[in-house]
Amino acid sequence: MKILGISSRIEHPEFGLGVVTNVTSKHYWVTFIKEGLETIDIDSEFEIIEAVEDEVDSVSFYEVEKSLKKILQKWSDVTEIAPIADKWRNGTLILRAADSNLADKEIPIDTFFHKIVMVRDRIRVMEQKINASKTLDDQDKIDLQQYITRIYGSLTTFNVLFKVKSDYFVGEKSK
Repeated sequence: MKILGISSRIEHPEFGLGVVTNVTSKHYWVTFIKEGLETIDIDSEFEIIEAVEDEVDSVSFYEVEKSLKKILQKWSDVTEIAPIADKWRNGTLILRAADSNLADKEIPIDTFFHKIVMVRDRIRVMEQKINASKTLDDQDKIDLQQYITRIYGSLTTFNVLFKVKSDYFVGEKSK
């Protein structure tokens, strides 16, 4: 079995089109157009669109991509792609009122999750604008930052929806 190099293009039956961004001894890290970053086994079933061989670099494309994402997040309001946990993908959120005469409201979990991610991203942008403000004094920045930390803490319930722990909401840490 020949190992694909970084920048190889594949089509996966579940995730669609993607580009290999890192290779380990057992896995390919593939950035898929629709699903974002996924880790798949080297012996997974997929179609090779374009194979790149012997593409070895001391800094992987994944590391470059990760750094670029951090820069974009810091200096723009670009929405980050955060994958939903597999167990919730294509699921349904059902809101049921206590009054049985009222109809249930069904919402695709993917839609709800997307809204949660947008809220998180907008809070991050607000946080960056506060920290970069030239009109707020340091004490005002600290006070507003504490409110933002509490907002994140209020949203930790939704962490169960995220596939990757680094995407979680994090509030105040207890001592």
